[in-house]
Amino acid sequence: MISNLRGAIDFDEHGAGPTLVLVPGSCSTGAAWRPMIAGLGGQFRCVTTSLPGYGGTAERRTAEDTSIRYAAETLETVIRQAGGPVHLVGHSFGGLVALAVKLRKQVPLASLMILEAPATEILRERGEHRHYQSFRRMFDAYFADYLGGNVEAIARMIDFYGGAGTYASWPQRVRDYVIKTTSTNVLDWASAFGFSLPPASLAALDLPTLVCIGQKSHPAVQWANQLLSQEITGVPAVVISGAAHFMIATHANELGNLIARHVLGSEALRTAA
Repeated sequence: MISNLRGAIDFDEHGAGPTLVLVPGSCSTGAAWRPMIAGLGGQFRCVTTSLPGYGGTAERRTAEDTSIRYAAETLETVIRQAGGPVHLVGHSFGGLVALAVKLRKQVPLASLMILEAPATEILRERGEHRHYQSFRRMFDAYFADYLGGNVEAIARMIDFYGGAGTYASWPQRVRDYVIKTTSTNVLDWASAFGFSLPPASLAALDLPTLVCIGQKSHPAVQWANQLLSQEITGVPAVVISGAAHFMIATHANELGNLIARHVLGSEALRTAA
């Protein structure tokens, strides 16, 4: 745990070697990475954390100020504690926060890996209105249910990402945590919808970067991340066969192998440089 003026921040580490900072998404904590860390076999130093409002990490945002910079500042504190440069890996909203950290250029990074960030604004700003509206309709209906008192309103969002029946298939303890953190997830979506992604900023990211999508993920999620990959790296996103959005749980081995190759390749480039 890191003590901070804005409140505590989760911090845990395992293994030795090049440092990976693994950032979970909404309604989750650093524990979500345990299957992947186990699969990596200790060949890397894996640092995990939780985003504001989750686990032991204190919330920094308010309903009046939902800027993604608060989550980015939290992650930057973790990276400084870890000691840089680090290989930054973010899933879902954690991927969007990781991208914000890179764009802010406040801490040293060795590489970046984004696993299906909810990059809604790249769709809106590029005129991809059909896909943008898929996100917007989902959130508006989910938020209306939440305000109406439906304690399981967040199931709509989970099934948008994982497919019909995903929420119902989860263990009760997981569903309970998701329900408990619904108000924080609402702030996450406000942060995402307010995060502009100008093409020039993405094109200027001079860092080894990999964007991944699930073969079975929602088309709007896929296309947002394809656009991210093309504008950052100039190449399409890597597709994880058979995976949907919650790939760090369902496809931990495949992702672990992909992360290992990406990190070792980035380390080789740094050594050569």
